[in-house]
Amino acid sequence: MDVGNESTVTSTDVVVVGAGFAGLHLLQRLRSQGFSVLVLESAESVGGTWYWNRYPGARCDIMSVDYSYSFDPELERDWQWSEKYATQPEILAYANHVADKYDLRKDIRFATHVRQARWDEPARRWHVRTGAGDEISCRYYVMASGCLSLPKEIDIDGADRFEGENYYTHRWPHEVVDFGGKRVAVIGTGSSGVQCIPVIAERAAQLTVFQRTPNFSRPARNGPAPQEKLDAFRANRNAYRQAARWSMTGVPGPTPALGALQVSEEERRVVYEAAWNSGDLMAATFSDMLTRAAANETYCEFLREKIRAIVKDPATASALCPTGYYYGTKRPCLDSGYFETFNHPHVRLIDLRKTPITTITRTGIDTTEESLEFDAIVFATGFDAMTGAIVAVDIIGRDELSLKDKWAAGPKTYLGLMTVGFPNYFMITGPGSPSVLSNMMVSIEQHVQWVCDTIQYMSRAGVEIIEPTETAEAGWVQHVNDCADVTLFPIAKSWYMGANVPGKPRVFLPYIGGVDRYRKACDEVVEQGYLGFRLHGPDRTRCNDGVIRRLQPDVAIVLEMIESFGLPAIESMTPQAARALSVALAEQRPPGPGVGECLDSTLPGVAGKLNYRLYRPATAGPHSVVVYYHGGGWVLGGYDSDDPFCRDLCVRSGSIIVSVDYRHAPESPFPAAVEDAFAALQWVAARVETLGGQSGPVSVAGWSAGANLATVVCRLARDNGGPAIGGQLLLAPVTDTDQTRRSYVENGERYVLTKALMGWFFDHYVGAADRTDPRVAPLQADDLSNLPPATIVTCEFDPLADEGAAYAAALSAAGGDVQHIAARGHTHTSLTMVDVVISGAPYRQSMGEALRRFGLADRQPPHRMQDVLRIGG
Repeated sequence: MDVGNESTVTSTDVVVVGAGFAGLHLLQRLRSQGFSVLVLESAESVGGTWYWNRYPGARCDIMSVDYSYSFDPELERDWQWSEKYATQPEILAYANHVADKYDLRKDIRFATHVRQARWDEPARRWHVRTGAGDEISCRYYVMASGCLSLPKEIDIDGADRFEGENYYTHRWPHEVVDFGGKRVAVIGTGSSGVQCIPVIAERAAQLTVFQRTPNFSRPARNGPAPQEKLDAFRANRNAYRQAARWSMTGVPGPTPALGALQVSEEERRVVYEAAWNSGDLMAATFSDMLTRAAANETYCEFLREKIRAIVKDPATASALCPTGYYYGTKRPCLDSGYFETFNHPHVRLIDLRKTPITTITRTGIDTTEESLEFDAIVFATGFDAMTGAIVAVDIIGRDELSLKDKWAAGPKTYLGLMTVGFPNYFMITGPGSPSVLSNMMVSIEQHVQWVCDTIQYMSRAGVEIIEPTETAEAGWVQHVNDCADVTLFPIAKSWYMGANVPGKPRVFLPYIGGVDRYRKACDEVVEQGYLGFRLHGPDRTRCNDGVIRRLQPDVAIVLEMIESFGLPAIESMTPQAARALSVALAEQRPPGPGVGECLDSTLPGVAGKLNYRLYRPATAGPHSVVVYYHGGGWVLGGYDSDDPFCRDLCVRSGSIIVSVDYRHAPESPFPAAVEDAFAALQWVAARVETLGGQSGPVSVAGWSAGANLATVVCRLARDNGGPAIGGQLLLAPVTDTDQTRRSYVENGERYVLTKALMGWFFDHYVGAADRTDPRVAPLQADDLSNLPPATIVTCEFDPLADEGAAYAAALSAAGGDVQHIAARGHTHTSLTMVDVVISGAPYRQSMGEALRRFGLADRQPPHRMQDVLRIGG
């Protein structure tokens, strides 16, 4: 290859871009494994972000004992941090100590900018070109360039026009900057702004802060490291580090069990005060802080109260109070006297939401209201986070595909480590990994270990190329989005979403599922033979295609919680014991939304009175009426057992929900439940207006065995001349007794409703001779025509999924009006878990809309079966 007369060509096993903490650890580990490594670094020395970010007040916001390497016990003994939160000079000194201890500089080229990396398919190597025209040939190419290393372009008119002193927090001068006696402007109040503003105010004659978005910040209370943390660390370093690796954030600490709305205001206050006084960014408060808006708002208001109590001028305090986003959804800060700074007479805040900057002039800044002159301007305007530094290099993969083009609509990665079309290319803490939502040192070490172990495995196994599959990548991108979608994060216009960079796609960039769950996923990928990867050797290619996480993340957490209880299998219990357990578990669930009125009464069943509960919307009536049949396999539950779900349906549909009881097996086996279900329907239909409903057909709804009863009463109503039914909503219905279907085989274990449990239900409810009776197995009915419109919801990880889909198809084939909704990533029980499984909310909304549609007097004409509707991808 002709690379020019003045260029040099180097060959090595691995090229690493970046000599920050990730690049240093990669070099140390790969070299110890016998690989040749060359690190390319644009700075004059090591340190990465801590080399460049030298602005006044720059500190880490993770406690020093946690923000350090754990791979070498000797290194941990060598280095002692002087403060709870280390300053930039001390962190940079630590990076230099590491480089010296392991003699790393000899394999680092400093002051070297990487211009291009191109994959050479015939040679199965990467060719990396530098700004100086040098070329390096390598088998593996690793970007360790950092998540917050490329500054965003300053999008303020006239930014290059100012003739005074210009400073940028991301590229601060190495020499001391003295603001003594000067008029200084600081633009930006993100993390670097919050840190530098109090320090600049100490020297400046006049400081004007230009704020676009106010920031949530708590006092760092810096000083010596907390003694209890040091004691825990010194007592058992291995246990402490292991706890960090398997924690949510990469920092050891308790996980809250209670939600903010589950305790009193006084109890919340105690927890919030403790977090405020802890000086710990990772201080835990409540379990629902990032998933429930109402819960988060209680903390937001607490923090606003603190700001108003600190800042003396009410107008300034109000401007400093964050609104329009929730705590944690933008990077929160720790500070050292930030809010107190605005009490100084020489410090002024300008709210850019009310008074925008029109231009920067030769002598200062013009706003919509005034012209201000300054001696110095400090730009604290942030970074093109997560992806900026990666796509700043022209990375060309297979078939001349550029990474920038591939990511034009947002980054696509597998595990945040690799991306399709770019063989042997790795990213450290890339998009789709915990990265900026974690203790970066823990996440760096985990990624470095995974990459180095993979390269070593390939070397030993004779594998030349590794690349993720399209299926695995798409599945991981979906999982990352699923995790984000159950939180409040996507609501905020944050750099987590790329919203700070004009034109950047608005997608959630990091992985919020937790350091622990992420590590488990990476480990399982390897344990399953590199699931989701193609491995190419000189003689053969092995493809182990698949998706590592298919369950919705909140569903997975619920399943983990249930498993941790160590409960006996229901099928091993008597019906009486199983009922007692069901009642006890129901008492622990959130209550569901409030409704206008909730009334309990009785109605006449075939063999005596039956209980029912009526849920009336808070809106003005009259309302359509829905008869609801509860789940429980005809053995468990009652008129009140699906209470949160019925409340949710009531609110979302605007309908009166009448949840009716029916006799249970084994005391009253088939057909007792059917008889009571039809009797209840007839009774409610005859009293619609008395119950406060609008005249016209009632609808029916049910879950599981209750959905089975709903299907049966629709046929009975058709065959017995009424009552008229407006529609049927069937959630995870039992429609057959055939347990050989594929969904029984694939989902028959692990997902609460098991094949064994369904057998237990059948055995108690119906004898073998009656199991093909259409009143037990609606799919066996001879005639499914002329039935009410149906919305059928099936769940991906449900033994009953296939028979539910088959019933939808059968109704459609009989000319019915059918909507089939397939709930991706859900189990038989998860959609009814209101305020627990948040990812179920869109499906519950669709169910509410179906009931609303059924209740309309002027419904549109029937239509044939819709394509399967999958909500959220």
